[in-house]
Amino acid sequence: MKAVWFPSPNDVSVGTLPDPDPGRGEVLVRVKASGICHTDIEVMRGNYGTSTYPIVPGHEFAGEIAEIGKDVSGISIGDRVVVDPNLQCGNCRPCLRGWAHLCEHLGAYGVTVNGGFAEYCTVCAGAVHAIGDMGFSEAALAEPMGCVLNGLSPLQDQIVERAIIFGTGPMGLLMGLTLKSRGTAEVIMVDRLEDRLGRAESVGLRAIESDTGEMARLSRSCDLAVDATGVPDVVEKLPEYVGNGGAALVFGVCPSDARIAVSPFEIFRRQLSLFGTHSLNHNIPDALEVLKVVGAAVQEVVSHQLPFEEIATVMGGRHLPGSMKIQMAV
Repeated sequence: MKAVWFPSPNDVSVGTLPDPDPGRGEVLVRVKASGICHTDIEVMRGNYGTSTYPIVPGHEFAGEIAEIGKDVSGISIGDRVVVDPNLQCGNCRPCLRGWAHLCEHLGAYGVTVNGGFAEYCTVCAGAVHAIGDMGFSEAALAEPMGCVLNGLSPLQDQIVERAIIFGTGPMGLLMGLTLKSRGTAEVIMVDRLEDRLGRAESVGLRAIESDTGEMARLSRSCDLAVDATGVPDVVEKLPEYVGNGGAALVFGVCPSDARIAVSPFEIFRRQLSLFGTHSLNHNIPDALEVLKVVGAAVQEVVSHQLPFEEIATVMGGRHLPGSMKIQMAV
């Protein structure tokens, strides 16, 4: 099969690998769409978890069932599916509490075992979810959408009438579309890139260029402030935009050695919530339902659909002007 893989850290290759065979309890997925995530780049660099090499990256992928292993029921060849990538031990304290995404031995397709940047991938039968007639490109967004839903989960029933999101990349835009679909009256997207702000406006979100006078007028006016940039300085300023009783979400991935300053008195006096979330927690079915509700607007998240060879050059450092979510299309 054709595949993109990392033979060793800081090395990306494209070519032919042996076709995988599904073992007991597994299915073989013929990949139709697979999205690039920043995590894939960090896996290539050896900066994410306990990655092993060589490895085929890719944890945002959808396709169809090509073969079924022994002891698998309820799945048929030809079924159109998306994959839940996280692999948990099931025995550690977080797993026993239902927090599989916080497993002390967390693995994932495309991170610790071969993933979706190949023509075929073997996965546990329990990891696939039917997508019906949803397009493969849209279904491949279920994994990042699952991360968005997990990110919003600590809010529970908190009222969010106005939200501000810093960073209008793929994850920020998915977050904005999700909040809008849930009834948030005003979703404000903040970025420095005009093309990304234009995408946000095209789907009904308010767009503001950062470092403008308009930002000052938003001080303490939002129920929720979200960082989707991974820039520590942005995270540090989130409380400035949160009204009393509001919440600030660290959603972007900051450098592991970064530190910020916060005022504990302000958090106490204004009853602020400051929280972070990691990955998705086996919520792919919920993510698929939200993607259906968001509808055609979600297409703005995907900017490029490329073949294997071009995917390898992007992972190797090639920049595509105006890029958002980049997917491999088979």
